[in-house]
Amino acid sequence: MTYSGAVTVGGPADVHELQDLMISKVAVGPMNNNAYLLRCRATDEQLLIDAANDAHTLLTLIGGDGIASVVTTHQHGDHWQALAEVVATTGARTYAGRDDADGIPVPTDVPVDDGDTIRVGRVELTARHLVGHTPGSIALVYDDPHGHPHVFTGDCLFPGGVGNTRKDAKAFASLIHDVETKIFDALPDETWVYPGHGNDTTLGAERPHLPEWHARGW
Repeated sequence: MTYSGAVTVGGPADVHELQDLMISKVAVGPMNNNAYLLRCRATDEQLLIDAANDAHTLLTLIGGDGIASVVTTHQHGDHWQALAEVVATTGARTYAGRDDADGIPVPTDVPVDDGDTIRVGRVELTARHLVGHTPGSIALVYDDPHGHPHVFTGDCLFPGGVGNTRKDAKAFASLIHDVETKIFDALPDETWVYPGHGNDTTLGAERPHLPEWHARGW
């Protein structure tokens, strides 16, 4: 099956099969949050990005092999509703951006800074600190040695624009600056984007619209 990234709450996971990594995407909760389960093919170690809601669905997706770690992309409550139960069940290490950790009610074992490496088995993810949607939002970049990069953007980048900055001009300026310099300027058009809600996109699909985003201020 060809991966599309189109998932619905209560529906099956969509699985993106890469040479070294399997990415399973599900939608959970009343705000249609995306959660991503990453599995290293060499070691079978697993990592979950955003235990957003519906612990039963997430734990079923995780299966009997468990997970080594959970990364929370930012402190907003719709992204950690299932975190306590998932951690209690699996014993996973918790990661979050250093500047958002205090806003997450489950203790963060590993505070994350810009440029830090988070590993799942033999696969390495690079954290990018993107300020504006929240003070400590992070994206995770997987630079696939066999293909194009993949980036998990939380609520910082979606099809059609950056994340909500609540009409705060300073926050918008910060977020679009960080997204441009750390994501668009650093990665090629083929980069696949996995957002915190909704459908996936690519940097190439979004790049021509950057001037529009600047002009409208959101």
